[in-house]
Amino acid sequence: MVLLTIFCPIIAAIAIMMGASARKTALTASVLTFAAALFLLASFDYSQRNFQHVTSFPISPEWRLSFTTGVDGLSLIMVLLGSIVTLAAIWFAGAIDRSENAFYACLLLISGGAIGAFASIDLFFFYAFHELALIPTFLLIGVWGGANRVAAAWKITIYLAIGSFILLLGLILLYQSVPLGWRSFDIRALQTAAASGQITVDAQRHVYLLLLIGFGILIALFPFHTWAPEAYAAAPAPAAMLHAGVLKKFGLYGLLRLAIPMLPEGARHWATLLVVLLLGNIIYVGLVTIAQKRLDWMLGYSSVMHMGYIFLGIASANVLGTTGAVVLIFAHGLSIALLFGLAGELRKRTGTLAFDDLGGLAKVMPFAGLAFGLGVFAAVGLPGFANFAGEIMIFFGAFRDGWDIGHFHIFQVATVLALWGVVISTVYMLRAYRRAFMGAISEQWKSLLDLRPALHVPVTLLVAALLCYGFFPQSFVRMVAPTFRAYLSANK
Repeated sequence: MVLLTIFCPIIAAIAIMMGASARKTALTASVLTFAAALFLLASFDYSQRNFQHVTSFPISPEWRLSFTTGVDGLSLIMVLLGSIVTLAAIWFAGAIDRSENAFYACLLLISGGAIGAFASIDLFFFYAFHELALIPTFLLIGVWGGANRVAAAWKITIYLAIGSFILLLGLILLYQSVPLGWRSFDIRALQTAAASGQITVDAQRHVYLLLLIGFGILIALFPFHTWAPEAYAAAPAPAAMLHAGVLKKFGLYGLLRLAIPMLPEGARHWATLLVVLLLGNIIYVGLVTIAQKRLDWMLGYSSVMHMGYIFLGIASANVLGTTGAVVLIFAHGLSIALLFGLAGELRKRTGTLAFDDLGGLAKVMPFAGLAFGLGVFAAVGLPGFANFAGEIMIFFGAFRDGWDIGHFHIFQVATVLALWGVVISTVYMLRAYRRAFMGAISEQWKSLLDLRPALHVPVTLLVAALLCYGFFPQSFVRMVAPTFRAYLSANK
């Protein structure tokens, strides 16, 4: 089933490029992928912290290289996120004016690459699948994007290429830092070597810094964030849904999978730097988001801003904070995908997303207004949504411990400042909702049609998942906490 979640989108993309019906094939593949992810979720053994459903094919025995896939609690949540957002993005795509087959193939390749990276246990394929997903991202923006698409495509290409190169250097150095007898591409073997003290403290500091910068650029960590809002504003809505909702989470997953468990001394050494940078995401980018005058740019900056909370959970280095980070990764992926999908529908109908041109749309688009309002409530962390569960765990985890410092320390200061980010996000999200859907409606928008009934399915799927894991976050905690308990103090 793990192989099905990876290769079903990829095989469907190849079939579409060979002439198969684009939309029908893409929808079928996304439904099968979602069904396979649900099967993995239903069959997951909560009593185990090791990888489950493991499949391995030797590639190069002398290099200890093999194509190995499997899921534990952390990777299963990421696979589930990828499958849900893929189905929603394909459903939102609709008819494409030109090169429809290539468009849908690119969407499926992003999905297959992202899910493949999350499910890979081998370091080589972990990196290779992510690179596979980046190429169609550039094409979707450059070919099918909106205004300023060429500049946005070049900018995201340059930024993410640099980030991927730095990440590659960090992964190579991680591999080289392990003694020959322990050296392997298998992530499980590398974690065992790290737990046995085979990676020196000095090596950990150098490798962690490279991984933090490489992953940080891919995640839009301040000050490497400027590519994201411009790219998302120019991208077609389904591409923005997949990249902001799923692919950008690869860097966060990489920090949780590699950097924290294998390089704890490096994480401890650079913790202060990470806290300062993540506050840039929360406070500085949050204030910039308030100043935006277009809905698409506001959503792009808000996506960058919310990465700061997840970084805070990762930096907290305790089970509560890191588990909250995983829950928020899942919740943010769903909520931002919902908001970008609805924004894309507004742009199709009105031709503009400038706040000055909108207003009162809920009068003629009541379902869209309701769905966008639910997405806004989730994004600001309203209780009942999964975002709130993730944020509250992050705040408690970061405020309590950090890196075993027994006095009032930088993590507690950062948590207090991050709480102001909740106020900032509430201001810009509610302002956007009011400007777009409330108030007087312009005469030119009175004939607009609401979302077609078919789009109620992906909207309902995204909202239902947010509410389900908002009311029952313990199901995720039971899955993820054993993964982190192996190398973090369980009583934090």
